[in-house]
Amino acid sequence: MSFTEHDAAGIAILLWSADPGCPERLATPFFHAAAAAAMDMPVEIYFSAASVRLLVPAVAAGLRASSRVEKTIVDNLGEAVELGARLFACSDALAAQGLAAPDLMPGCERGGAVQFMARAMDLRWRALVF
Repeated sequence: MSFTEHDAAGIAILLWSADPGCPERLATPFFHAAAAAAMDMPVEIYFSAASVRLLVPAVAAGLRASSRVEKTIVDNLGEAVELGARLFACSDALAAQGLAAPDLMPGCERGGAVQFMARAMDLRWRALVF
């Protein structure tokens, strides 16, 4: 079944338990985002809770999902973005983590619970939570 056989308008991915303290869980959401984007599916990744720290380039550059892989989490995230995924940071999570917009990688937008819920309630969109 190809993407054109689906009626989905896009994929919204919420990173909730994707915490920099557990790097072994971090590559998978970005693999899924890159795969969907490579299939020409609009992809939006919403960073909440501690996952907003992954939007700080130096944090994500220092993390690997496994000691057996060369790619860093910033590499995984960058691949998804290069394929068209859009990044959204929750304002409340940024404040809780002591982060501001200048700390984040370029192109990151503000967007949190309201934006993600709008996507999740839209029957044309699919939602994944990590």
